[in-house]
Amino acid sequence: MLATRSRRGLAALALTALLGVPGMALAQQAAATNGLVFTADEHGNSVSRVDLATGEVTTVPLSVTPHNVQVTPDMKQLLLVGSPAMAGHGDGNSGDHGDTGMAGRLLVLDPLALDAAPVEIEVGNHPAHLVTDREGGRAFVTNAEDDTISVVDLASRKVTSIPAGDYPHGLRLSPDGRHLLVANVEGGSVSLFDTEMLAEVARIPVGAAPVQVAFLPDGSRAYVSLRDEDAVAVIDLATREATARIPVGDGPIQLFATPDGGRVFVANQGTETAPSDEVSVIDVASNAVIATVKAGMGAHGVSISTDGALAFVTNVNDGTLSVIDTASNEVVATHTVGAGPNGITYLTR
Repeated sequence: MLATRSRRGLAALALTALLGVPGMALAQQAAATNGLVFTADEHGNSVSRVDLATGEVTTVPLSVTPHNVQVTPDMKQLLLVGSPAMAGHGDGNSGDHGDTGMAGRLLVLDPLALDAAPVEIEVGNHPAHLVTDREGGRAFVTNAEDDTISVVDLASRKVTSIPAGDYPHGLRLSPDGRHLLVANVEGGSVSLFDTEMLAEVARIPVGAAPVQVAFLPDGSRAYVSLRDEDAVAVIDLATREATARIPVGDGPIQLFATPDGGRVFVANQGTETAPSDEVSVIDVASNAVIATVKAGMGAHGVSISTDGALAFVTNVNDGTLSVIDTASNEVVATHTVGAGPNGITYLTR
């Protein structure tokens, strides 16, 4: 195991307090710093855990090139997906993260004991993203090379495959747990799946190269990153239509809504030759960008603490994690993690 320590986060938070952050923001920030952040380090074939309270960073090697990571709702399991590490990995910009023709793996780890041997479950080819249902009993994995979704019973380890769109990539579960929304990168659309019937119930055109989706907490709308249009599409879930398009930075990848539904944070990765370090902050009421935050080069993954005080962004090119104060829209800490961090998840404590 490779373990490193970072104290920049605590110093930055202390400095923020001295500069006079409002009392409510300080209270929220203190609550958020009790959590853990995990990054899927695709170029390092590893997973990193950042303890926000102490600044300690622990990086552990894996048997896969992980592209995405997700903690289960009960906070007891950490799930990662990727192709076997010996098959090689991509550059993290083009989306070619393991197009090997080999079956991918879903790894199940203990988030508090990363050194323990993980459970390995075979899924489809070129697994990209995963989410679980609200009970944490099933995991849904997009297999980009197969154009399928693997539905994994985490208790029995039984895997069911269902057809999906063209190059399914990012996906999220609706707030009520009834639907999955899946971005079809090469299909220019998103697919809506019924989680009980395990069937596609709608396919919605959105634009060029949709990569990831984000639901508002009330389930009324979803936001979709359009990598090749430098924009975010807005979907009305009642009509199941794209109703707006919002210009953002270069090459938007992941995005995440704040718990109050007021804003959406969008990581703009740019391209392999011209990486971006920008995070666009969308105001939901106006459907416009109200702030641009400078994170690290190759901004890719986004997650937000459950109290909404902090946003977390992985920076592929820099091998870092940026911590953003959502009240001030400023980076308050930067942690070095494994090489090429992509996916990200937050565990509250």
